[in-house]
Amino acid sequence: MMKKRSISASKASLVLFLCQMISALDVPLDSKLLEELSQPPTITQQSPKDYIVDPRENIVIQCEAKGKPPPSFSWTRNGTHFDIDKDAQVTMKPNSGTLVVNIMNGGKAEAYEGVYQCTARNERGAAISNNIVIRPSRSPLWTKEKLEPNHVREGDSLVLHCRPPVGLPPPIIFWMDNAFQRLPQSERVSQGLNGDLYFSNVQPEDTREDYICYARFNHTQTIQQKQPISVKVFSMDSLNDTIAANLSDTDIYGAKPVTERQPILLTPTGSTSTKVELRGNVLLLECIAAGLPTPVIRWIKEGGELPANRTFFENFKKTLKITDVSEADSGNYKCIARNILGSAHHVISVTVKAAPYWITAPRNLVLSPGEDGTLICRANGNPKPNISWLANGVPISIAPEDPSRKVDGDTIIFSHVQERSSAVYQCNASNEYGYLLANAFVNVLAEPPRILTPANKLYQVIADSPALLDCAYFGSPKPEIEWFRGVKGSILRGSEYIFHDNGTLEIPVAQKDSTGTYTCVARNELGKIQNEVQLEVKDPTMIIKQPEYKVIQRYGQVSFECIIKHDTTLLPTIIWLKDNGELPDDERFLVGKDNLTIMNVTDKDDGTYTCIVNTTLDSVSASAVLTVVARPNPPFDLELTGQLERSVELSWIPGDENNSPITSFVIEYEDGLHEPGVWHYQTEVPGTQTTVQLKLSPYVNYSFRVIAVNEIGRSQPSEPSEQYLTKSANPDENPSNVQGIGSEPDNLVITWESLKGFQSNGPGLQYKVSWRQKDVDDEWTSVIVANVSKYIVSGTPTFVPYEIKVQALNDLGYAPEPSEVIGHSGEDLPMVAPGNVQVHVINSTLAKVHWDPVPLKTVRGHLQGYKVYYWKVQSLSRRSRRHVEKKILTFRGNKTFGMLPGLEPYSSYKLNVRVVNGKGEGPASPDKVFKTPEGVPSSPSFLKITNPTLDSLTLEWGLPTHPNGILTSYILKFQPINNTHELGPLVEIRIPANESSLILKNLNYSTRYKFYFNAQTSVGSGSQITEEAVTIMDEGKMAMASRQVDIATQGWFIGLMCAVALLILILLIVCFIRRNKGGKYPVKEKEDAHADPEIQPMKEDDGTFGEYSDAEDHKPLKKGSRTPSDRTVKKEDSDDSLVDYGEGVNGQFNEDGSFIGQYSGKKEKEPAEGNESSEAPSPVNAMNSFV
Repeated sequence: MMKKRSISASKASLVLFLCQMISALDVPLDSKLLEELSQPPTITQQSPKDYIVDPRENIVIQCEAKGKPPPSFSWTRNGTHFDIDKDAQVTMKPNSGTLVVNIMNGGKAEAYEGVYQCTARNERGAAISNNIVIRPSRSPLWTKEKLEPNHVREGDSLVLHCRPPVGLPPPIIFWMDNAFQRLPQSERVSQGLNGDLYFSNVQPEDTREDYICYARFNHTQTIQQKQPISVKVFSMDSLNDTIAANLSDTDIYGAKPVTERQPILLTPTGSTSTKVELRGNVLLLECIAAGLPTPVIRWIKEGGELPANRTFFENFKKTLKITDVSEADSGNYKCIARNILGSAHHVISVTVKAAPYWITAPRNLVLSPGEDGTLICRANGNPKPNISWLANGVPISIAPEDPSRKVDGDTIIFSHVQERSSAVYQCNASNEYGYLLANAFVNVLAEPPRILTPANKLYQVIADSPALLDCAYFGSPKPEIEWFRGVKGSILRGSEYIFHDNGTLEIPVAQKDSTGTYTCVARNELGKIQNEVQLEVKDPTMIIKQPEYKVIQRYGQVSFECIIKHDTTLLPTIIWLKDNGELPDDERFLVGKDNLTIMNVTDKDDGTYTCIVNTTLDSVSASAVLTVVARPNPPFDLELTGQLERSVELSWIPGDENNSPITSFVIEYEDGLHEPGVWHYQTEVPGTQTTVQLKLSPYVNYSFRVIAVNEIGRSQPSEPSEQYLTKSANPDENPSNVQGIGSEPDNLVITWESLKGFQSNGPGLQYKVSWRQKDVDDEWTSVIVANVSKYIVSGTPTFVPYEIKVQALNDLGYAPEPSEVIGHSGEDLPMVAPGNVQVHVINSTLAKVHWDPVPLKTVRGHLQGYKVYYWKVQSLSRRSRRHVEKKILTFRGNKTFGMLPGLEPYSSYKLNVRVVNGKGEGPASPDKVFKTPEGVPSSPSFLKITNPTLDSLTLEWGLPTHPNGILTSYILKFQPINNTHELGPLVEIRIPANESSLILKNLNYSTRYKFYFNAQTSVGSGSQITEEAVTIMDEGKMAMASRQVDIATQGWFIGLMCAVALLILILLIVCFIRRNKGGKYPVKEKEDAHADPEIQPMKEDDGTFGEYSDAEDHKPLKKGSRTPSDRTVKKEDSDDSLVDYGEGVNGQFNEDGSFIGQYSGKKEKEPAEGNESSEAPSPVNAMNSFV
């Protein structure tokens, strides 16, 4: 029972220690912290265990270590202390344990062969290096030997031995010739792992005298050369008597004809062999066989499979290579050499041993005083390695006692350690194949808390993502960590936070309100410290308009958009990828601020385009597919099958549809017999169909081609199919569009559309033309003509119907009976004119004409209609004749009446009627006379206003260009216009028709008037012409004002005149303001836009004003207009009327003739800038506007 309790207590203690070891301190790799903390030595760099050096160069044995305080170094050589101070050739590098042996200044490398070990020591312990075995490399020369030539019979095997000198490390072997060219190797000739050159069977081309083996010693960078070896290959066919005389009986016996031989193994010999390899190395097994034909090698593993992914075959499968071997690769490997005569095999028994390798290497242990811990050293190997411990480089059994330490096999258990327990422990695991040495220190520290995270470190994260706030710390004992929000906030707790063992605070889902200051506090029994960090939560980056799927035609242009929204404090970068790789280096790809444009798109641009937006905190992406479509590629491999007389089957293979499905195939054919080079449409089939049965015509040499069609367009035609010539046959059809039309009154021209070449169905195409007069009991008259399309029958009556038919025939016979058509012989001019022609005048510009139809027999052709010729004889108002211009109206068919539009009023006309057929016009009917009634006249040809005085104006005018009747009178209307462009009352005067001028009296002085003038007939008034004019200023009043000015020059009256002048100035200002508000009428705007070059300014010498001429009637008045220099007004210049102004006037003239009151007309438009009246402003005018 006590024994069981002891075992249980021991197990519990071990578990407790292991748990405590897990909680041991981890020292952060902080350079500043490491500089401050005491630490036992650690070996950081050392030379390899087996160190082969170049004997010509200095020997450098490395040993570097770190620790606090910095360690000192010492060496042992072959197990005893190596006093470097006593050897002038050996120095140690400053602040290092590395030894430098000066060979280049007289030292010999062989004198320093041996086993070296370095020790690094400070006050907290000592670390040791591996045993470093120093050996100088060797590259000895080849021993001189006499090499006999090799005489070999063709087909025999041959081995050329290399036997290189033993070097350190072993040399690399290769075979070359005198020209330093590598000798070719093959399944028949190859180099073995031992360097020998093996010939499975020799051939005559193997004869040469320069087989040279080279050994390259890489360490000393030297190459040694063996003496050349000569090989002579003999065959019985080449032996001659001279050679035979020099050969011994044995040689002659060996010179038998070449015979095939089954395989035998040249290496390895025997049927079995063994091979030992170490774990982790490369296993190389070799089998080279002789035989004729050359054997082929195959490898198997008995009772298992060759390891996958680690098995390789080299040297033409003569070498089996397995990398990184393990104990599982032990077993029997069989190589089999085989040719047509048989096989040979060899079994290699492979055993994999293992130098020691780590299962658990000891790790450094940092403990606080009073803590417990464990060092574990576990290794494996074959055979199992022996584990031994050392403390500070001394076997632990003889090391100073430490009550806190207990060794239990591969484990050292520490309990309640103190600072004096600090030391470096070495674990050595060894077996017959090698050893492992590991240093691990136990460092007992008592340190107050330290926070290694920089103060006020800024952390930036994206909203709704985790935030990790670091609080890297160190202390011994291990400090406790607490987090606070803000500087003096409450401690953070709850499920919304995660607290990691390394001190990091994690906020799983950071929000915008998580932004702020966070405080980390670290405390242990030796002290307390805190640190603040800052957290900023940013808005996420988003792609608000993603690239979209695009379909684009080849050679088009396409754009992908990538519009983003991001936090304003972050700077985004946009990267475009194609198929998850970089964009092609092509100037066609244009990357803009928020888009990618591809110019001149090609098929290779097809793919997925990704927009990646990166900031320092986040990354988003969006992708879109670009599909490049184009017309399909042409079909290919056309094949004709199932050839029959009238059909054939065509099949093909579709070309690439270029991302747009093929909707149909168009089949075309070429007739190489009749129309070579011309392709015709045959048929069209759906895009899912790749075969079609085609109907054929006889006597056609067919070739076919196929065109693919998709939504983009048609492909190029395929290559033509093979030709297929169909047999001849009777024509299947007759000519179409048969017609009979006479070209002369006594003939019949029969025409038709000839059959196309393939419609002839055979050679010798002709036509049988037949005709006979309709409704007459006559026999058919027929004639056979060559392959033409017209035949003329002469001596026929004029315009009689004929029955006609045209039949095709060839050398094999006639086509089916054709159908009959009706034609007519030639036409002649009509014989009689229409009778009973009557005219009904509807109004002054329109009349209706009637006639009786002519008998059809007299038409002598196809009735096409009637023509009415009419012309104006004279105007009834002027009684003057002019050039007669006849007009023609044509009425189709058998019509017997028609309308004559566009007649002139009050005129005399004549007309006649004629019948028309296909030949021409018949005789005219007798001329019929009719007259049109009166109409309204045109406007007078001109209106001039002359001789302006204070109260009168003289008007002159011309007759209307078109009176359209008897003039009865003229109508004159006029009204005044004041300075604000308002219209006064309208006055109307009727003037006899025989007058051509008029003097208007009792007008207001210095007043503008607008005149409207038109002529009248009994029917009504014609269009009017308008004009404006101004009466002159009152010179008497101007003289009186001048005399008042002279009186005012008297001294006693100066004061009074100043007041009057001031009053006048104020009135002038008010006048101009009112005038500007009045504006201009729109006619002035038109006048300014289309200025008349003949407009004259106001004449200042006589005080008269120019006259105004409007551009068209019924428009508002203009301001400051001028008449042409000849004082005339043309019709096209005078179109204004009072319509736009209205005719209701609320106003009156005062006693002196000036206009007063407010005109209630249409408001004027604002005048165009810069078009003020050219009338000179004066005080009188200004005053008149206020009277």
